[in-house]
Amino acid sequence: AKNIILKQGNFRELKSLIPEDFGEVHGILFDLGWSSPQFSDRNRGFSFQKDEPLDMRMDPSQEKTAADIVNNMYEDEIGRIIRTYGEDRRWRSIAQSIVKARREMKIETTLQLVDIIGGNRRGSIHPATRTFQALRIAVNDELAALKDGLAQAIEILTPGGRIMVISFHSGEDRIVKHMFKKDDRLDVLTKRPITASDDEITENPRSRSAKLRVAEKK
Repeated sequence: AKNIILKQGNFRELKSLIPEDFGEVHGILFDLGWSSPQFSDRNRGFSFQKDEPLDMRMDPSQEKTAADIVNNMYEDEIGRIIRTYGEDRRWRSIAQSIVKARREMKIETTLQLVDIIGGNRRGSIHPATRTFQALRIAVNDELAALKDGLAQAIEILTPGGRIMVISFHSGEDRIVKHMFKKDDRLDVLTKRPITASDDEITENPRSRSAKLRVAEKK
């Protein structure tokens, strides 16, 4: 459609992606989810369903990969990443196992890492899920990019305009909640986040962790 302009970029590049003659900005939606094609794309390492290079870069031009983290960082740094971004109670033992394994052989693929993590499945959550999530967030500096993007969005939004954020991770939601609450330029319209209904979750299981928060600029 002629009214749609597609731009590729990072959240922290928001202001620079908007054309100078764009005019007033009345609404901004941040969808923090990842698309299925990204996870199914071979050689990206986002999924542990098949053996792939341990990459996890959203932007292939950036240097740091997940393999760089697990092979080069100190044990306490790896543990901090898993604890902070993955919220896995086994963060300490997982970090120890990673460091022990890399002494024998470089960790280069997703299934190598899955074997190192080990553990028994808890309900529907695979034992490697939280570690993979943590590494992906760290590789792409996602939470810092979100903070930068939100700050820019609030700045460029016209009075009366609304900013909406759909998050899928508790760390993301905490950032959104805090930034909305502390900014005197905003009226928070969602005292509690809006979540998916049972019917929507049945139709789209990935929506079960989605949270929507909305604020309006004064």
